[in-house]
Amino acid sequence: MRVELLHDSKATLGEGPVWDARAQTLFWVDILNKRIHANADPIAELDEYVGCIALRKRGGLILIKRLSFWTLGLDSASSTFLAAPADESATNRFNDGKCDPRGRFLAGTMDMNEKDPTGSLYSFDGNTITKLLSNVTISNGMTWSPDGKTFYYIDTPTREVKAFDYDLDSGAIANPRAAVTIPASLGWPDGMTSDSQGNLWIAMWGGAQITKWNPHTGQLLEQIPVPVIQPSSCVFGGKNMNELFITSARKGLDDAALKQYPLSGGVFRVETNVEGLPSFEFAG
Repeated sequence: MRVELLHDSKATLGEGPVWDARAQTLFWVDILNKRIHANADPIAELDEYVGCIALRKRGGLILIKRLSFWTLGLDSASSTFLAAPADESATNRFNDGKCDPRGRFLAGTMDMNEKDPTGSLYSFDGNTITKLLSNVTISNGMTWSPDGKTFYYIDTPTREVKAFDYDLDSGAIANPRAAVTIPASLGWPDGMTSDSQGNLWIAMWGGAQITKWNPHTGQLLEQIPVPVIQPSSCVFGGKNMNELFITSARKGLDDAALKQYPLSGGVFRVETNVEGLPSFEFAG
């Protein structure tokens, strides 16, 4: 599979790609520059870090500023406050997030120093914020099995993908177990998505690759090199839902690393031989 550069955006921390199938548009965020992009173009610049976004069934986006949930109108780029968790540490910020098949928005927090397990994973249905997990250090990739009954989750420093039984009616998680254990030689597991066959596709921060895994066996199925050292996340999209879009980052790279990886912070595309799951929309 050949990876091609779509947008040489030079994002400081490109993250959270979301595919809008109706508009055939890729939305993504540059967390540290506080921007939301549609394809190559910035469409909103916020007053706080933007952790992640999701499509909204009634139009526009739901987004997370540093520690709170907001809506964003795409026409006016105006944002409206929705809710915020009550007891988050002042040294935390929200990081990755994604909607489940029923339209709840799951998103997790992380220690901004990336050292202490002060983060949590939350589920927001538009009315109530429910804490699903505590003692998280860097809340990152999440996705579901094709039937929606298994939830996969990454707390990056653990180098594991955890699987949970997922109750679609209540949004509750149960029965945690390790689905994938990732060797240090591959990099740090970051953003994640899944395909229609139930396999997991993971961006390997520091590893210059996307990896594909069978979560039922823990087997590494494929490694896709990318021309950046810090790929951050990935999502399926395109007309046939078989294109994988990949975000990346320049954060923390010195001059030597940027000379070696000049496309860092860009957005990439690779055509695969499978269809991916859709980007689910927020129902609230």
